[in-house]
Formats: sequence, structure tokens, C-alpha cells
Amino acid sequence: MTKKIFRTKSINEFISETKMDGGMNKFLGTFGLTMLGIGAIVGTGIFVLTGVAAANYSGPALVISFIIAALACGCAALCYAEFAAMVPVAGSAYTYGYVALGEFWAWVIGWDLILEYAFAVSTVAIGWSGYFNNILMNLGITLPAALTMAPHDGGIVNLPAVLILAVVAFVNIRGVKQSSFVNNVIVAIKLAVVALFLALGFSHVDASNWVPFMPFGWSGVFAGASIIFFAYIGFDAVSTAAEEVKDPQKSLPRGIILSLIICTILYIAVSAVLTGMVPFMQFQTTAAPVAFALQAVGYHWGAAAVSVGAICGLTSVLLVMSFGQSRVLFVMSRDGLLPKFFGHVHSKYKTPARSSALVGVITAITAGFLPINAVAEMTNIGTLCAFIIVSAAVIILRKKNPNQQRAFKCPLVPLVPALAIVFCGILIYMLPLVTQIRFVVWLLVGLAIYFGYGYSHSIISKTRRSTVPAGSAAANMNPAAQPTKGH
Repeated sequence: MTKKIFRTKSINEFISETKMDGGMNKFLGTFGLTMLGIGAIVGTGIFVLTGVAAANYSGPALVISFIIAALACGCAALCYAEFAAMVPVAGSAYTYGYVALGEFWAWVIGWDLILEYAFAVSTVAIGWSGYFNNILMNLGITLPAALTMAPHDGGIVNLPAVLILAVVAFVNIRGVKQSSFVNNVIVAIKLAVVALFLALGFSHVDASNWVPFMPFGWSGVFAGASIIFFAYIGFDAVSTAAEEVKDPQKSLPRGIILSLIICTILYIAVSAVLTGMVPFMQFQTTAAPVAFALQAVGYHWGAAAVSVGAICGLTSVLLVMSFGQSRVLFVMSRDGLLPKFFGHVHSKYKTPARSSALVGVITAITAGFLPINAVAEMTNIGTLCAFIIVSAAVIILRKKNPNQQRAFKCPLVPLVPALAIVFCGILIYMLPLVTQIRFVVWLLVGLAIYFGYGYSHSIISKTRRSTVPAGSAAANMNPAAQPTKGH
């Protein structure tokens, strides 16, 4: 059984499966993928976490925290880019793990991604609800508290969070063209708002606010990096759109790397201006640091514009992360590791509609009935573990299959993947112990599902039983080398 759980699938098998049910519409290019990446990355990081990290961890050295997190993500992004160009199949890290490491590690990564996307979407939806309620209050409209808070916080349901996730699910079900268009419009608005903040805030930077630059020392800088790592989550969502890309070998690496570079520049610029405008300790009392800084220097209209931009930013994050979650579930279901019902392409919209609907229902329940702190803590650790496994997979596949055609190659292998593993490992270590314990529990639940259902229902298991006679010598061969039939 030990050998069987590490059975791999070939790239050709994965690609042949993309044609099931007619396949999905290929619409996206480099620009669309880059916008998807920016849509997933720029949101909570700029509009919420900058203040939290500056006040409690990094101080003005928040700039260094962003650079450290960017280095970790950059090394991982190069590994993702190599796999994305080589295996242009939806599923992101899950698919790459299946090719390089085998079914067991593919399941672990897939289970990590379910954790990452589901909790990230729920967290952002709760934040979206807060900004939305604030805008309504400024317009003189007050929703009943019972309909804006989870039961733990004294309410009944966070209705705005539930409704926005229903809208997001509807858009994703209708198709990647619609999702991409809506995302592009929203991204344009929020980038304009970020540019407005930088233009207004730059002239109000006071260098004395950067002293002391590192008030909590290097430990605070690294702790801040582990917290604002959440701000970079999303570039990996670009690779989940692989089956809907016109020229994946070229466009996927470009989209992943460009989106990360653009967002890193924006994060560094915003954090420098933000901590220069207002003493960093003042951000302890606000969950909207960018708007708070503009109000502090007298730009009340600018603060209002930032609130609108924040709504747009968080909406695009919801759209892209829900998109990515549905594609991961779709591929895992198509492989038989989850019920096949969700591995279906809609005949009209050419999207994994059932997976998109499932994502909408689960995230709406989580965001509607759980407090934000209960859903926010688990996102980072799942992503960091997925990054570590993908980085290790690049090294292993270079050894196992050095002659495999690679349209894009991660440079300086094994150094770059090893750096990604080290950086991500340090950030995991810096996370709270309770988060690490909860993650172990999550993995144990996932293992129970895999051995109780996924192992016996996987496509590879069924193919072996149908094509290899019991007790034959062929039964001991690597099932990835056998032809896949009847998919």
C-alpha cells in the first residue's frame, strides 16, 4: 500500500482528461492572467493588514517585512511558473504534486489548497461586509446588527457576506469570460485608488515617523512578514486557470511573475508612505489604515474614495479566490479523490458549475456564521505548506525526469526551490502555536477522508482494477505508466 499511495500520473494523462465533457473555454491571455493575479493579491494586504503589521510587529520596517514575504513568494512563484508551463491543467499545486510526488502528496496539497482558499474567501467576505456596512452608515442607512454579525459576536448571520458570495458564485458559474471582465474592471478601479493614495500621501510623509525604524527588532520584522504573507496569497490562483488559457506555456509563467512583481512594488510603496504619514502606533485602533492615514492629514474625500476602492479590492479577491477554489475541487473530483459529481463541466457555460456552487455554499456558511478571527488564522499555514511541497517537487522532478520538455525553467535549481522551502518554513515557525495545532488536526481529517474514500475511488485505482488481472506481474508496475481508459 505504501507504494500505491505514491503512484503518479503522467502529464499526458492529465492533458487528455482536460477534454472531458468538451473541455472548458480557452479565453485568457497574459493580460487577463496578470489581472487575475493582481485581483487576488491586492486587497486585504493593502487595505487592512498594513496597519495591523506596522502597529503590532514591524513598525516602519514594514517595508522589510514585505520584502521578506515577497522573497519567499518570489522563489515559490518561479517554481509554480515552471510547473504551470509544463502541466497546463487546472488544479495548480495539486496537479503538480500528482505528477512529481504521487497521489498521497497531491491529496495533501489539494487539502491544503481547500483550506487556503475556503478560509481566505470567508475572511475577505467578512471584511467586505464591514466596509459595506460602513459605507451604508455614511449614507444614513443602518442595517440591523443581528443581520451583520455572526452568532459568536451577538448577531444571527452576517447577511452582506453571504449575499456577496452568492453573487460571486453566480459570476463564476456563468464563465471565465464574464469573471475576467468583471475582475478587470474592479482591478482598474482599485489600482486607481492606490495610485490616488500614493499621490496624496507622498507630500505628507514626515521622516521622523520612521524613527525608530525597527522598534520590535528583527523578530518583529519576521513576525510581521508571517502575518502580511496573507497579502501575497493569490498569485497561485493564476495557475488554477490553466485549462482556460489560450497559450498556457507562455502566458501562465508571465501572468504569475508579472502579477507578483507589480503587487510587490505597490505594497512597498504603500507601506513606506503609510508609515511616513502617521506614527505607526496610531494604526492599533483602526482596521482601515489607508483611509485612516488620509483622514489624519485632512483628505476626508480621499478616505471616502479609498473605502470604495477597498470594496472593489476585496470583491476582486473574492472573485479570483472562489474561481481558484472551484477549479481545485473540480480536478480533484475528476480524479476521483472527491465525489465525481463535482468533476463535471456545464454543457452551456463550459465551467465547473457544481464545484463553483459548492464553494459558494460552504464559504457563505463559514462567513455568515463564524467570527473573522476563527477563519483568518488558518489561511497562511495551508498556503505555506503548499508552497514548500511544490518547491520540493521541482527539485525531485528535475532528478526523476530531467529530459521533460519545460517551456519555462525555474532558475538556479535547486537553490531557488531550497530558498523557497527555507523562507516558508521560517514563516510557518513564526505563526502562533494554536494555528499550527489546528493545521495538524485539519491534516488528520484530510487523511481520514483520503484513506476512507479517495484512495479506493481514484481514477488510478479503478484503472488498475479494470485493466490489470489480479495477481499478474503487471499489477506491480507503476500505474502512471499504464494507459488511462474510459475517462
